[in-house]
Amino acid sequence: MKGALDGLVVLDLTRMLAGPYATMMLADQGARVVKIEPPGGDGTRRNGPHLEGALRMEGGGFGAYFASINRNKESLTLDLKTAAGKAALLKLVAQADVLVENYRAGVMERLGLGYETLREHNPRLVYAALRGFGDPRSGASPYAHWPAYDPVAQAMGGIMGITGPQPGGAPTKIGPGVGDIAPAMFLAYGIAAACWQAQRSGQGQFVDVAMVDAVLAVCERMVFQHSATGEVPGPEGNGHPLLCPFGLFPARDGHVSLGVPNDRFWAPLARLMGQPELATDPRYASSEARLARRAEVDRIVGAWTARHSKAELAALLGGEIPFGPVFGADDIFADPHFRARAMLVETEQPGAARPLTVAGTPVHLHGTPGGVRRRAPLAGEHTQQVLQDFGFAADEIAALQAAAAR
Repeated sequence: MKGALDGLVVLDLTRMLAGPYATMMLADQGARVVKIEPPGGDGTRRNGPHLEGALRMEGGGFGAYFASINRNKESLTLDLKTAAGKAALLKLVAQADVLVENYRAGVMERLGLGYETLREHNPRLVYAALRGFGDPRSGASPYAHWPAYDPVAQAMGGIMGITGPQPGGAPTKIGPGVGDIAPAMFLAYGIAAACWQAQRSGQGQFVDVAMVDAVLAVCERMVFQHSATGEVPGPEGNGHPLLCPFGLFPARDGHVSLGVPNDRFWAPLARLMGQPELATDPRYASSEARLARRAEVDRIVGAWTARHSKAELAALLGGEIPFGPVFGADDIFADPHFRARAMLVETEQPGAARPLTVAGTPVHLHGTPGGVRRRAPLAGEHTQQVLQDFGFAADEIAALQAAAAR
């Protein structure tokens, strides 16, 4: 069955992580995503790790970084610094639904390919931009000219400021690139919304997401906390500022996460810990009382969890209260949940003797299922086919391929 976005044509001028992740989300749901790469290919193709024998960038290949977020896409090589390359892009734009780019503000305008120019060639075009501090069209940030990557977005968007191993301690960067991936998710959402509007009105629009804005949106709790109390939320350790017990606790062979979001779960936890009296003791019986004695409650719960293995705690707590063992990658690969949910998908890695496993899509549409259908493309692998499909003549295709090869 075809994906829900089957028929949607997306021109992908993005690079690094944030932009390609957004277009990957569209491709996973069936959109035709044409990745437009410069001569020589996207530089992130060289990023490792590489499987043994895998084709490297010099041969049009790619490492695991590129493979993970560019699956389900086609690759077209164009030199947008040449008149012929720009003309080719305009011809593609005239037939596309979406164009996505994540250059710094002003780059596309300097190329003569800004939104105002492109919409003259296609009024239905949804033009999506992802930048560190947004596009001036939506509000001119004083940092609009600053380059931004994941750590910058995490720092200025607020998420680092409320993350750290100790309450009141130093801030901590979150492991995965949420400064890239959260903005990518918002961009994909914005594109889908704009496409729905374009389908009904015949008019496209400019979609703008700033990386720091998206991170702040993820940190919505700190905003209302500061507004309501005037306090500045800081690192929260492994707990929760409003709930107790709620967070990370030691196990005999690692750590587990458990949460008591309301009093309903406190009684069964007290019973399973062998201390049922805690459920009625006024010092601990209510959420407010436990929060007032957070350190004491955490010590009681932690002393109990530390006596048990993660497997023992799973047997005791699983299905009774919100609970989960802390998994490493090896645990995830071994756990049946992720295979059953198609979250570990094997893809071909050109040149390698074995496949590369990438994370699948968590969005399951039963009538039009998405997912990983094919590997990431070799650099320029689909140039001829894409140009043919968009109505380019054989001599035009040959000239563009020759220019891209230089």
